Amino acid sequence: MSEIINNREKVIENKTERQEMLKKIIKDLHNGKSVDEVKAQFEDAVGNITVAEISQLEQALMEEEGIPVSEVQRLCSVHTAIFKGSIEDIHRSETPEDQPGHPIHTFKLENKEIDLLVNFKMQLHLERFEKEDSEENINKLVEDLNLLYDVDKHYTRKENLLFPYLEKYGIMGPTQVMWGVDDGIRAAIKGAKEKLTNYNGDKKAISSAVYFVIKETSEMVYKEENILFPMALQTLTEDEWVKIAHDGEDIGYCLTSPAGVWKPERKEVKGAAMSDGFIKMETGLLSLKQLELMLNHLPVDITFIDQDDVVRYFSHGKERIFHRTKAVIGRTVQNCHPPKSVHVVEDLLREFKAGIKDVEDFYIKFRDKYVYIRYFAVRDEDGEYIGTLEFTQNIDPIQAIEGEKRILS
Repeated sequence: MSEIINNREKVIENKTERQEMLKKIIKDLHNGKSVDEVKAQFEDAVGNITVAEISQLEQALMEEEGIPVSEVQRLCSVHTAIFKGSIEDIHRSETPEDQPGHPIHTFKLENKEIDLLVNFKMQLHLERFEKEDSEENINKLVEDLNLLYDVDKHYTRKENLLFPYLEKYGIMGPTQVMWGVDDGIRAAIKGAKEKLTNYNGDKKAISSAVYFVIKETSEMVYKEENILFPMALQTLTEDEWVKIAHDGEDIGYCLTSPAGVWKPERKEVKGAAMSDGFIKMETGLLSLKQLELMLNHLPVDITFIDQDDVVRYFSHGKERIFHRTKAVIGRTVQNCHPPKSVHVVEDLLREFKAGIKDVEDFYIKFRDKYVYIRYFAVRDEDGEYIGTLEFTQNIDPIQAIEGEKRILS
């Protein structure tokens, strides 16, 4: 046991020594030395350096050496030229998730940017605010929070692309819990920003709100990288990762973008070709292409949920009000909503199935739109419940109508 302890202490000592050497290299760069001049020192110091150690180094430069965030960011482009080759050699992997463009690779790239923003930049700005609550320091924190809200895209891709596939394999609990925490982080960012924009001199309230954002965001990064991502990599198929990578573009990325386009070493997955057949209905005959185009040209968004609460179809017009991805197809509607609103969905479907209601309406302000959301119970000729139709429309233009129009414009 004593031998193990001694070895562990030696590792810690070597790590500390290496970090001191690396810190000296960065300071030399800061003082004007060229990349070529410090390369030899770096090769002696690098050992098995990890990305985490570089992060610790950057934080030490700001906190202990007093180098401003802007200067550390400028130095990043310089010391990356030295670090890049060594880190890539150490961490080079043939596994798909380590290849540029793979969804996990992109999620991790975003997490690095998130970590840099909250634990270096925002932390430093908060400490300055605590010393002096000047307008400049308040504005710096507001800017940080505005940037951080980009995390909404990261969470939305996770919730709407990754979670549906995990749920398909029966992994429900972790996704529902994590979605609830994501919503809490979104709300905390908005709340901290609101306190800052309406600052009343209560420094303690600001500190508490911003520290909470830093803590919760950092913990989510840890949970994703140590729990969610490994679980997903063990579960999902290559085809599913291809679809997630493709659909991610529709939602967007957080603070950065994919480092490349990921293509597995095989023939690229393609969706099944649409049949050229026709669908005969009671009041007409349409080709599949005509039917799909017709539905996509409706000035409303429609979604159909079957009798088992599974999403079977949604229209895909040019400007959807609420975002949908193909990953929701085959997913239960309860798992398409954040945990805090699932009970509303459950109550509505229960009343439709019991025949208590045939329609329910909601109307909400959403961004720059006034949205009218209607749900209809779909029943067959015998009155049996077949599913639910969701019908969503921006009614702002309709409410603005006045007078009459009887001729062509």
